[in-house]
Amino acid sequence: MLALSDIIADYRIADFFYDLILIGIAYGYILITIILPVFLKKKGYISKFHARKIVHLFAGLVVLIVPFFILPLHAVFIALSLTVVTYFSSRDSSVKHLQELYDSIGEEAEESIGRLQGPFYYSISITFLIAVFVVLAPDRLYFPICGILIMIISDTFASVIGKKYGRIKININYTGTQRTLEGSLAFFVSAFLLCFSAFYFFGLFNPVNQKLLTLNLVFIYTMVTALAGTLVELFSPSTLDDLTVPIAATMVIYVLSLIT
Repeated sequence: MLALSDIIADYRIADFFYDLILIGIAYGYILITIILPVFLKKKGYISKFHARKIVHLFAGLVVLIVPFFILPLHAVFIALSLTVVTYFSSRDSSVKHLQELYDSIGEEAEESIGRLQGPFYYSISITFLIAVFVVLAPDRLYFPICGILIMIISDTFASVIGKKYGRIKININYTGTQRTLEGSLAFFVSAFLLCFSAFYFFGLFNPVNQKLLTLNLVFIYTMVTALAGTLVELFSPSTLDDLTVPIAATMVIYVLSLIT
């Protein structure tokens, strides 16, 4: 198994400049995905709900760049900086731009605490997963990528489908949000497609320095990750699913990989 210490030992100045370009691309992308919806919300072109969904859907996709870093430790600091931004984005922030971010994407459920609780958990999940795998398994970054993708896309997709087409209710009182069978099926199908794409691209097609997978493992890992994510999302409180879904789904599949 590739170790982070091995990567650091072989790291060269040319590698740093290559990674510096990726850092610039990552921060540029994150700024666009945050500033653009905030601007559109301030101008009245989109609602607060849509501004939040745009940030939720697109900002986290920056994780797709992580395996391309020669020293993926840089990605941990990028994720950590995003976590700091969301933590200090509040109704009473002394920084105008952070206050505007809260005003543009804050939910009604967050009004009692006056800060971006959901996006903060979202950022914590990304930071935690990237940090753990960069340190412990930098050649298996497709695991956290899959967990993060289903948090970003499948959760959003399930919410939209459930609200628009949900007819069969699933009553789990403590979750705080009405779940539907249609929404959960949408979550599973989208999670399956996302995980298969990620495992295939980073693990089988293998354009970067990741441990090679077989097609059978791609299918097995995809099915287990999608099913785990769907079940965790179904039974998680709505305020915590940005934490529980990606972390639980990722750890389930990683543990499975260690025993298979």
